[in-house]
Amino acid sequence: ELFAVLNEKGFDPIGFYNLGNAFARLGESEAALTAYRRAIEQRKGGYSRAHNNLGVVLLRQGRWDEAYDAFNTALKLENFRYAEASYNLGRLYAARGQSDLAAREWRRAIYVDPKHDAARLALARGDDDDVIAVEKAPEVKSPKTTAKGSTAPSGASSPASGPVRRLTLNQTSFDFLQRARDASERGRMLDAVDNYRRLLNREGGYFAPANLELSYALLSLKRYDEALAQLRKVSERDGARYPVSYFHLARLYELKGELKLAEAAFSQALEANVSSNVRFLLDLSRVREKQGNFKGALEAMERYVDLVQQQGEKPVWSEERLAALRAKLQ
Repeated sequence: ELFAVLNEKGFDPIGFYNLGNAFARLGESEAALTAYRRAIEQRKGGYSRAHNNLGVVLLRQGRWDEAYDAFNTALKLENFRYAEASYNLGRLYAARGQSDLAAREWRRAIYVDPKHDAARLALARGDDDDVIAVEKAPEVKSPKTTAKGSTAPSGASSPASGPVRRLTLNQTSFDFLQRARDASERGRMLDAVDNYRRLLNREGGYFAPANLELSYALLSLKRYDEALAQLRKVSERDGARYPVSYFHLARLYELKGELKLAEAAFSQALEANVSSNVRFLLDLSRVREKQGNFKGALEAMERYVDLVQQQGEKPVWSEERLAALRAKLQ
């Protein structure tokens, strides 16, 4: 019955919006996207709630660039006073490893709606160390010494403790970061790339949030080899903290036809953060199927279904997908 309504030609933007909500709850993501887009089209783009919900479905699918556009459009339509869209944009930033931007959006959601409990909870769960701050002027102190009497650099770490993630910038580098982010949000990707590179040149080529964000800008420009180089840096040095770097690496490897590398990267993304990113299992299932590993593809798909059922969901399409993989094993 819902699909019959979706195929109707009448003018009913609210009806299509509610239809999108129904499909989203049923796990019929593509139908939900179609319904939301019909609602938006019928209101000539001016339907902030439909843009927000469209973004939520895209976020679930891992289509982060499209989700960002949807949330940003919803916010612009409401003069950036739309708490739910800010909250969801924060979720997107968190998924992409941009924790400080996520916190910014959650604070904006609370400012607009002080009773937005989900934003408060998300903010409370955040890590204060993820806030990028401007370095304070150094105090004059006597140099620290190691047990052997050598001078230890400030912020250095021992091999046992692992590398300390630096999240402070001097004022000039911080300004480049803000310019890059502003350019990116306004769609000026070439300017964004230039400012990210200026920042990284000042930081010895590595500042994890900037490397990640530079890779996103390069991906939008389809400069895949350059994006791959940035993502490799992050995954090698901070992969556990930024599992999204593995995800984007996997997508690029799959695009280049390097399916074994794609499978390995999707597996690393899962190991680092499976509880909140079960969709990575769908990607793992897909690349295994492409390699003819139907048993492995089925195992990943069955694990996905088990986890989403534990969360109280079960997409309607999942049974068809499981049946198709089981048939290929016979």
